[in-house]
Amino acid sequence: MASQFSMIRRRIYVFIFLLALGLCAIAFSHFAAQNAARTMTGEKTVSDRLAEFGNVVHARLEPRFRQIGVAYPPRKLVLVGLKQERQLEIWVSDGSHDLHYLKSYPILAASGTSGPKLKEGDRQVPEGLYKVESLNPNSRFHLALRVNYPNDFDKEHAHSDGRTGLGGDIMIHGGAASIGCMAMGDPAAEDLFVLAAETGIKNISVILAPVDFRVRDLPSNSAPPPSWPRDLYGEIKTALVPLKR
Repeated sequence: MASQFSMIRRRIYVFIFLLALGLCAIAFSHFAAQNAARTMTGEKTVSDRLAEFGNVVHARLEPRFRQIGVAYPPRKLVLVGLKQERQLEIWVSDGSHDLHYLKSYPILAASGTSGPKLKEGDRQVPEGLYKVESLNPNSRFHLALRVNYPNDFDKEHAHSDGRTGLGGDIMIHGGAASIGCMAMGDPAAEDLFVLAAETGIKNISVILAPVDFRVRDLPSNSAPPPSWPRDLYGEIKTALVPLKR
């Protein structure tokens, strides 16, 4: 009887072992198929892009990091997009409360005027306090950082206004043409992509403002916004307070 139980146990162990091997084989086959498909289509991963552009970007950025006394990569990254000034400022921190100005890039193309994005197809660059949702290593515009528009604030006020179809896919990307996004040119997009990947997207904040509220207010000829953007602009102004050169 004992020998029968022993034989049953061995058969169970063999079955479990063969089942585990089969599951591993399926997983490996799926992984290999994904990699083969990526290779055949020319699709790149974030790691591929870091290997491709990392050294060039480091050579461009690290001297400035040394100059401002912040270790690379930074612990925190703030991107400030100024629509009227057509500038994207980069601020970094080593983990302390102090943020240091790194550099600015010209925004080569950004459609629309001052005022928040309200619906799909209005060609407006959003305004507000955002995060980087993901990185796109295979953008049609070289490389891209995806902004999390619409965020909770946008959705809340859209619901209050009775608006639907808010749009999305707002990117900070390469190239020099854009509708509702910010086109930065390819070298700047490489800098931003590598910097964002090595900092970690969870450590990145994005401020998108109609004007640089640190030095001016909205132009007097601007169309009066709905009531809630006034509160939004107050939040943007507060977020810009520590960012003084």
